[in-house]
Amino acid sequence: MNYQSIILPHIWNLKPYSSARDEFKGKEGVFLDANENPLGSPLPENWNRYPDPMQWEIKEELSAIKQIPVNQIFIGNGSDEAIDLIIRMTCAGPANSIILCPPTYGMYEVSASINHVSIIAVPLTQEYQLNVDQILSSVKEETRIIFICSPNNPTGNKINRNDIYQIIENFQQGFVIIDEAYIDFSDEPSFITELNKFPNVIVMQTLSKAYGLASLRLGMAYAHPQIIQILNKIKPPYNIGGATQALVLEALKNRDFLFNSIQQINHAKNTLISELEAMPQVIRIFPSQANFILVKMEKAQELFDYLISQQVITRNRSNVALCENSIRITVGLPEENQVLVQKIQEFYS
Repeated sequence: MNYQSIILPHIWNLKPYSSARDEFKGKEGVFLDANENPLGSPLPENWNRYPDPMQWEIKEELSAIKQIPVNQIFIGNGSDEAIDLIIRMTCAGPANSIILCPPTYGMYEVSASINHVSIIAVPLTQEYQLNVDQILSSVKEETRIIFICSPNNPTGNKINRNDIYQIIENFQQGFVIIDEAYIDFSDEPSFITELNKFPNVIVMQTLSKAYGLASLRLGMAYAHPQIIQILNKIKPPYNIGGATQALVLEALKNRDFLFNSIQQINHAKNTLISELEAMPQVIRIFPSQANFILVKMEKAQELFDYLISQQVITRNRSNVALCENSIRITVGLPEENQVLVQKIQEFYS
């Protein structure tokens, strides 16, 4: 694939910032190169040295877990950093456009707007699937990105894989971004396994959901090595702090937590769905392959406000296209889910 035709010329030709840790990668020595404080830090651990700018230890661990070479892994400050960088490396303001399929994750639109990029919205169908024909007919010469979230947020469903294939195969002038933030809860295999077949695909994942590391803000993008090289060239030199790197590395080595977390959350989700389905005021619970459910309910706005007053915090999605009268509920601990069910019953009684 001719990536040079997709990447903006000034990005393609950019000479990246060379940090001190790029020039010397060892861990031992007399470090007098980076203007750090040699006295350590006021914390029990010493964080006075700059972190590894390329996060190699994390990439090596992820490589073993995901079965993908380290040179196909980008590490970002959450997936949001990858979203922003991908837009910035391909879109020259309003001269270029991206395609979104609402309802979907809101940061695609926010990042596009920040970068003054034109947005083409092609809504999902009533069943929250891609309108493939309309997406492809909406592609313009200057379109550079199509964002697909699967499992989708805020609806929770997985997108038909054959539809995604059709988009990938028919959009060769830019990138198809497949956001798999919730893939660990899904029975669908990751598109990571097919990157070698599709050089125009970038897959995004995160450690904020199943891994339980939302506060550490670490997301991943997986793509062809040439794309990863560009992303590394334009990111801030030390985009992932040393403390985050140390904690993430420790967490990734605990494979049992991930497995147990997925099992427990999926079981709690099924229990919660069963209890909500028994309520006559629940109009529909949409299929979910994530750690949340979207529920269409009578008096959704009033219910949301009541739950807030009872310190039960959900997400009102009623103002989102195709999600009228719907509340998004994250699956909590069993006892938290019981409080939620009890408060909903109180509201409707």
